[in-house]
Amino acid sequence: MRSPRTVLICHMLRALMLAALAGELKAAKANDVVSKNITMVLENLLKNYESSQTPTHGKGEPTIIKTNILIRSMGPVSELDMDYSMDCYFRQYWRDTRLSFLGPIKSLSLSIKMLERIWRPDTYFYNGKHSYVHTITVPNKLLRITQEGDILYSMRLTIKAKCPMELHNFPMDRQSCPLILGSYAYPSRQLVYQWQSGKSVSFESGMALSQFDLLESPQRNLTLKRREGEFSLLQVNFNLRRHTGYFLIQVYVPCILIVVLSWVSFWIHREATSDRVGLCITTVLTLSTIGLDSRTDLPKVRYATALDWFLLMSFFYCIATLLEFAGVHYFTKVGSGEIPMDEDEWEDVDEIEMIGPLDPPALEVIHRGRRKSSLICPIYNDPALGNSPKRLSLTHGLAPLGPKVQPSGNVMVERQTQTDTKVPRWKQIFYCLVGDETYRRERQREASRGHKRVNSVSYIDRAARVLFPTSFALLNVVYWLLYFRYQQQFHWKQPPTAL
Repeated sequence: MRSPRTVLICHMLRALMLAALAGELKAAKANDVVSKNITMVLENLLKNYESSQTPTHGKGEPTIIKTNILIRSMGPVSELDMDYSMDCYFRQYWRDTRLSFLGPIKSLSLSIKMLERIWRPDTYFYNGKHSYVHTITVPNKLLRITQEGDILYSMRLTIKAKCPMELHNFPMDRQSCPLILGSYAYPSRQLVYQWQSGKSVSFESGMALSQFDLLESPQRNLTLKRREGEFSLLQVNFNLRRHTGYFLIQVYVPCILIVVLSWVSFWIHREATSDRVGLCITTVLTLSTIGLDSRTDLPKVRYATALDWFLLMSFFYCIATLLEFAGVHYFTKVGSGEIPMDEDEWEDVDEIEMIGPLDPPALEVIHRGRRKSSLICPIYNDPALGNSPKRLSLTHGLAPLGPKVQPSGNVMVERQTQTDTKVPRWKQIFYCLVGDETYRRERQREASRGHKRVNSVSYIDRAARVLFPTSFALLNVVYWLLYFRYQQQFHWKQPPTAL
């Protein structure tokens, strides 16, 4: 037998369960009523709705479309294709009083299938190349209607648009990439676009581009005249400034170091022909590789960029280093047998008379006088040789170049005594340029006697050690000041008119 108390508790629990069940049934019935009411409202709204007509058709005023964009990510920006990509939420607002309703719900979020039954603007991107709506896992679209007939149409887009670039200052350039949108078929008398008040183009926090800094994003409303009439457009420009760090590390610093490396040849002995030529050719080929690699991601534009000018300047210095050695080789090269001579070019020492018997050193001097030699031009500095006691001044059409040797003991002396005069350097250069044969043979005789001149340092090398680094540093200062101070100004460009 149950106690009265237990029976009472059971009755109370049963009553509570019945009440809860009744509440759920009542709520379900209410929801069913609301759903039925919404369905009935929509059916009534769309009963006489003409989806091909604008909301203000017949009222004598255009339909206003307000727009805003939230950009989630941006990039890449391609110089080769001159375009850019971005992922964004694209939202459009307009009022269609034909869809206003009364009811307990202030706004309705509808299925995207309703888009096929109502009017919506035919917005497209004038400079778009390849844009699409995300459809994973379902089409990323939103449609919401308020009681007053205000409609929100939002979608997630990936937009790829054209960005005409001016690359004169590349890679210290600034670019302005536009995004232009408007109606495809409705002229401005029927449809007008406006940026929504406030921040109509915004960016998600933390958004960054890999190669650019986003400086600003100005917007404007404009009207474009086409063959079909005037059309309302919206334009936003993304003003970008390129990062130069990558190019400094990958191009500029290596080019500078390669040019400096080519100057090592100025301190290499001029007799080391293969070493100096090989070093210069290596630097030229390395610069060629860097130049070709730096152009792979750039379009084939008709003008030279700032990077091209720097590479050309580096090429010029490497090639000038090679030409400098050619000048050293031509003007001051003193060798022994490197340029073979014909038998008739042997010089006999027949203008020398001996005083007393010849000793072995004198015979060695005579042997040197008949040695083969190469083309010699005397732009060198060896003061010690002028005071050599064994130097013989020949009288083959030129004044003696060394001091007069006094006859004594078993030493050879000159047959004719002439005043010892030194040929001026400008005259030496002139003789070399015109190829004076008399001067050439005189230098051959001197080269066969004095080997200190072979190891002397060329005046051209000495001048190049100062001129090349100084001029290269000066040109670098001018280059960087010119391109960093001159920055391309942003300005609005007329949108395309052809469709």
